[in-house]
Amino acid sequence: MSIYHQNKKYTEYVFKKEQELEDLVVDNSKVLFGENTVYIDAKKKINAGELGKTIPDGLLFDFSDIDNPKFYLVEVELAKHSFFNHIFPQITKFFGFLRDGNTFQSELIDFLYRSISADEQLNSEFKKFIKKQELFKFLKDTIENASDILIVIDGEKKEFEEIKETYTDTWDKYVKLVILKKYEENGEFFLQTEPDFELINEEVVDTPSKSREDKPKKSYTEEFHLDGVKENVKLTYHKIKESFPNITFNPQRYYISMKDKHHFAYLKFRKSKLSIVVMLPVDTVRANIKNHFTKEPSLGVQKFYNGKCTTVRVEVYENMEEIVSLLQLAQKTEKIKVR
Repeated sequence: MSIYHQNKKYTEYVFKKEQELEDLVVDNSKVLFGENTVYIDAKKKINAGELGKTIPDGLLFDFSDIDNPKFYLVEVELAKHSFFNHIFPQITKFFGFLRDGNTFQSELIDFLYRSISADEQLNSEFKKFIKKQELFKFLKDTIENASDILIVIDGEKKEFEEIKETYTDTWDKYVKLVILKKYEENGEFFLQTEPDFELINEEVVDTPSKSREDKPKKSYTEEFHLDGVKENVKLTYHKIKESFPNITFNPQRYYISMKDKHHFAYLKFRKSKLSIVVMLPVDTVRANIKNHFTKEPSLGVQKFYNGKCTTVRVEVYENMEEIVSLLQLAQKTEKIKVR
């Protein structure tokens, strides 16, 4: 495959060794994942014997939502490698890490704290994002509550969707996939990712549009989303659901959508918090929400949801009246739009 740009033909580069792709990710991490990320080359920082486990290729902290950071174990793979002999066992080893109270998880937190504290450049980069927050507490809270596995691979591999159908509580829930391709010509090169990293936690496979969401696919359930979340998240969801007895709650892979005639909100579950993408502009939301965190998504995310939207984050089961009232306003607004 080739890309044509300014009368030049850029040909897709074929990676011969996995190390080439790993180096590309390390050297271009800010381009691939965004300026508000910190990528740590795990193989250079961590000795596998020191932690007693298989070490991922990278450790990625995403600060694009500064009040809701994410942590990823990153594994870089070549599509030509055998899925079941190479990729599957490699990723399966990481699932134990995501469990509560895991020894490897605690050891990694301790190791990262020591390593970051001792590295002046890395320590400065973290301080830029976490400000006066204590580093150890940040690492512990983020790694324990907001961890996923990110696979960066150089081509499509049909086994991923097949395995997600089988292992819904692990592969389907925790594994994110980015396809990275390189195109070059006379020393110049382009990088292409699918999807864009900022959309990695959106419904990439099943988009919010009616035509895509309504087509027959794997059946997701409320239990899928509520499994492993804390009690405050469950209480919040059930309060919202009982307040809207006549609308459809439609579970998809990355959210549960709320739909009357059209979708007006998307509920996205994290271990200790519930994020609500509500189809209202940020000024309207902030005029109605005084006790919960609000954030205007990037233009790319708003384009993805086909309109102006705002994220509201519910971390404690309090002041639910304003959440319910906001969702009622969003429902009413969507009805007016389609008349």
